[in-house]
Amino acid sequence: MSKKPIITAAEAATWVKDGMTLTTTGFVASQMPEALNRALETRFLETGSPKNLTLFYAAAQGNRDGSGADHFAHDGMLKRVIGGHYNMVPELGKMIIANKLEAYNLPQGTLSQLFRDIAAHKLGTLTHVGLNTFADPRIEGGKLNDITKEDIVEVVNICGEERLLYKSQKVDVAFIRGSIADEDGNVTLEHECCTNEATAIAQAAKNSGGKVIVQVEKVVQNGSVDPKLVKIPGIYVDALVICTDKVDHAQCQGCDYDGSMTGDFRVPLGSLEYPPMSAKKIIGRRAAMELEPDKVVNLGIGIPEYISMVANEEGIGDYMTLTVEAGPVGGVPQGGPKFGGSVNVEAILDQPYQFDFYDGGGIDLAFLGLAQADKDGNINVSKFGPRIAGCGGFVNITQNAKKVFFCGTFTAGGFKSHVEGGKLVIDQEGKEQKMINTVEQITFSGAYAKKTKQPVKYITERAVFELHDDGVYLIEVAPGIDVKTQVLDLMGFEPKMPEGGPKLMDARIFSDGLMGLK
Repeated sequence: MSKKPIITAAEAATWVKDGMTLTTTGFVASQMPEALNRALETRFLETGSPKNLTLFYAAAQGNRDGSGADHFAHDGMLKRVIGGHYNMVPELGKMIIANKLEAYNLPQGTLSQLFRDIAAHKLGTLTHVGLNTFADPRIEGGKLNDITKEDIVEVVNICGEERLLYKSQKVDVAFIRGSIADEDGNVTLEHECCTNEATAIAQAAKNSGGKVIVQVEKVVQNGSVDPKLVKIPGIYVDALVICTDKVDHAQCQGCDYDGSMTGDFRVPLGSLEYPPMSAKKIIGRRAAMELEPDKVVNLGIGIPEYISMVANEEGIGDYMTLTVEAGPVGGVPQGGPKFGGSVNVEAILDQPYQFDFYDGGGIDLAFLGLAQADKDGNINVSKFGPRIAGCGGFVNITQNAKKVFFCGTFTAGGFKSHVEGGKLVIDQEGKEQKMINTVEQITFSGAYAKKTKQPVKYITERAVFELHDDGVYLIEVAPGIDVKTQVLDLMGFEPKMPEGGPKLMDARIFSDGLMGLK
C-alpha cells in the first residue's frame, strides 16, 4: 500500500478551490502535467468551478495547441496570471489583450528564483535584473493591460544601489510533472529533459500551507528509487496522480521520448541534419564567427538555433559549452517543442541555479532573437500590438552576458532572399521594418548596456550593427546589398557609420561548402 494518496486527475482537480493561486511546471512543451491541467479545465467547463484563480508560472508553458496554460483560457476561470512567457499560449494572450483578466509578464529567471524565496518566506526576490526594462515599475512594471493596476515589482535602494524587488506570492496548489515515485512520494525527474524549478515550486507551495500534487508515470516500491535522483522528497508531496497516457505525459508534447536529452544514451552528432543555405543560415554563420573556444554560450529560440547547427557542421561544436536556461549544460540545444532540452547533455541543473549563474555574468556569449531594435539600441521581443509574446529568460540573459548578439532578419512579413554568385539577392522585401525609431516595449535596455559597458551587436542577413556610447553603428553590409536602398531607406532611424563606411561581410558566409571556421 502506498503511504501517499494515489488519486485520479479528476480528483486532483477538486483540490483547487475558487480564488486560489495555482502554479504549474513546464518549459515550452516539456515537463507539463497535462493530465492535471486537462482535468482542471474539464471541471471548470462542466461545473463553472474553480473560478477567479491566479495562475503563476515561470517559463513558457504550451505548444500553441491548447496545451499548458491555454487549458485555463476560459472566461471567469482566471482573474490574474503572472507568467514569464506567453507566445506558446495564444488563447491566454487574446484574453489578456481583451482585458478579461489581470496579467503580468516578468523575467523568467527571476520568477524561477522567486519560488525559492517564497519557500524561505522572504519578502521577494531582490535583483538588478529588469532595471530600465518594461519590468521596471517606472516604465511598465510588467503590467500587460489596462485593468492590471497593482504594483508587484518595486524599486528599492540597497547600500546606495538601485534594485528591483519582485514581491512574493502565496501558492495554494502546485501541479508538478515528475517521472517515478515511490510509495512515500519521493519523486524523480529522470525522464525529463529539464527539471526547471520543480523542487522550488514544491517547497513554495508546502511552506505556503498549500498542496502539492505530482503527476508521474508510475509508483514503485519503497527502496527501489535511487535517492540521488529524487528531486521532490515525499515530505513535500500531498498526492500522486499516475498518468500512462503518452500524450498527457509526453517528454515533449508531440514528440517521442529521446533518451539523448536525459543521459540515457548519446547520439553521433553526424546524424544531426544541417540546414540548407537561407537567410537564417547566413545569420547563423555570421554569428558563429563570434564564437570563441572554451566559452559558455546561451542560444535563444528561433534563428539563434542555427548557430549550434552551423557550429557542429563546421566541426567546432565542442569548442564551447552551450547552455539552455531551463537547466541543460553542454550538448546541442534543441528547438521547436524540444526547446529546453539538449542532445548529448552533460548536466541538467534546476532552472533557478542556471539563472543564478546567468545573472552573475556566467554567460560569455549570448545569442538571442531580434524582433525590433531602435535608435537607442533597445530591443523588443515581448509585445507587438495585439500579440503578447513575453520576455521569457531574455531579460536575465541579455542584461548579464559578457557579450550579447541579437540575431534576426532585417525585415519581417514575407521576406524572401537567396544567394547567387556569392552575393545576397533580395527576392521580396518584408512588409515590416525591424530597425525602428522607438521599440514598442523595452525587453533589452541599450542605456543599461552602455552603463555596464556591455558589448552589443545586431546581426541580420544583410547588415551588422554595433552599439557604441554615441549610438548604433552600421559596421558591415552583405555583398550584393545597396546600402541606401536596401538598408538605410528601410530603417526608422539613421545609424552612424565608421570612418570609410561599413565593410563587407565575410565572403565565406555566402559561399557553398564549409566556411572553414575550425
